[in-house]
Amino acid sequence: MIYVCPMTKVDETVTAAGALRLVTLLNGGTPFERPASIVPTNHLFLSMNDIVEDHPEMVAPALDHVETLLGFVRGWDRATPLVINCFAGISRSTASAYITAAALNPGRDEAELAWTLRELSPSATPNARLVRHADAILGRNGRMISAIEAIGRGADAFEGTPFALPVDR
Repeated sequence: MIYVCPMTKVDETVTAAGALRLVTLLNGGTPFERPASIVPTNHLFLSMNDIVEDHPEMVAPALDHVETLLGFVRGWDRATPLVINCFAGISRSTASAYITAAALNPGRDEAELAWTLRELSPSATPNARLVRHADAILGRNGRMISAIEAIGRGADAFEGTPFALPVDR
């Protein structure tokens, strides 16, 4: 199971889920304290801004971010849940959860997965640039991109409500 949450809910989500692995996607320099129950080798911190177009003063989600994410999640034995967080729990984290579920279950329909994400998180607005890179790496021929475009922008929210996304369905 993949749990997605905003930065303010990491400790309680990790504890409630019994997670031992964590992916954090935040702007560089954002203060973040890893929960004590997550050992450093089980925490992936990806530094990027939540943007979809290049900006000279920001770090756009890049192909290497997605490759690093995929390497980390492919090492997850799924014995305990994985938590993925970003600042608000709406864009980078939901994109990463979508990417993780698609990568770990390659036969899963991209559209079904996207609509499941929307059902579980009305505010989810997966970062399109992360999804675009993953679609290329995973050889999904635009299906991941189209599926995320089809669910559209999520409901306006200051931060998302934590939710659990099944990897297998």
